[in-house]
Parts: sequence; C-alpha cells; structure tokens
Amino acid sequence: MARKTKEDAIATRNSLIDAAENVFLDKGVSRASLSDIAHAAGATRGAIYWHFKDKVDLFGAMMERVTLPLEQGYSEIECSTCPDPVQRLRAVMALVLRTVASDERTRRVFEIAIYKVEYVAELSGVRDRHVAASEAFTRQLARDFQIAAQMQGMVLPMTAMEAAIGLHALFDGLMRNWMLNDGAFDLVGVGRVSTDAYLSGLGLAVPVV
Repeated sequence: MARKTKEDAIATRNSLIDAAENVFLDKGVSRASLSDIAHAAGATRGAIYWHFKDKVDLFGAMMERVTLPLEQGYSEIECSTCPDPVQRLRAVMALVLRTVASDERTRRVFEIAIYKVEYVAELSGVRDRHVAASEAFTRQLARDFQIAAQMQGMVLPMTAMEAAIGLHALFDGLMRNWMLNDGAFDLVGVGRVSTDAYLSGLGLAVPVV
C-alpha cells in the first residue's frame, strides 16, 4: 500500500470536516456521532481519531475554517477607508448579509452555531466566541454612530451604544429569520432597506447611491 503523503492527509482531514458540517447541520451537534460523520465521509472512525481527539475537537476545526458574520463585520469596519461613517455602516451590513446569502460554507457553519449546538461543557467556547465578536462589532457600530452624529451636526434620539445595539439586533434578526425560513426572502435587499430605514429613523441623512 502506498504511503500517504502530507497532501493526502490534508485532503482526508478536510473531507472529514466537510462531512461533519453536513451531519451537524442535519442532526445537530449533540445527536451526531463520529460513526455518522465517518460514514458520510466514506472513512472509518479510526481516520477521525487520527486527525481529531474527539467530536469537540472536530467541531472546533470546523469553526476555525470560517469567519463568522459578526467577526467579518468587525474586520470590515476596522479596515474600511470610507470617510463617511453612515456609508460605512451601510456597506458593512450589505457585505456581511451578501456573504451569508451567497457563501454556502459560511451559512452552514453559522446555522450550526446558532441553531444546532448547545452551549454547554466543552462547547461553551463557541458561545464565548459569539459574545466576543458581538461586543466588538457593537462597539465599532457605536463609534460610527457617534462620528456620524458629529459630522452631520445632529443629536441622536438615544445614546450611540443604544443605537448600535438596535442596529445589531436588526442585523442579527434578519440573518436568523432568513436561515430559519430557508432563505424565503431576499436577505440582501431587505437588509438594505431595513438598514436605511433604521438610520433615517434616527435622524441621520442617508446617502442616495
């Protein structure tokens, strides 16, 4: 039998993670077994144990392969060179919603992390990751709300942090409902008009593009 190369090992590892994504999505993390995942990958349980310590380790590897939506949003705001904070907020929301709607792997893993896992024991780290990303993203939104109000010479009807929490809730709720309803509405389109309506409702001037 030919000795497996490093490339073969990487390919096997990736195929196991691919299979885990689909099995976790179908059965939920707690009900999925390593045998289920091995069968879906056309491999053996031994192959799984060669690459991963256990199901939690395999779940962690699956999570590490993707950037979750809020993490992407935080990164985009951090890296943005757009001088207009309102336009930046709109662009970041549109980009993240577009990624969720069009990138199958991001959507699958995000759906698993939201609906298919219990945040207990060893998997509590997933909850911690969500919380950290949520807090960082909200702080960035609050900063942009404050800058936008200053630039437009107006006073927000609430604090910048409250405005950020509200926009975050709108953004998060749209994604969750879109996934729960199997993509029954245009996530990007509804997200765009909802974001603009929210910003306008706060009294901010929204650029016409």
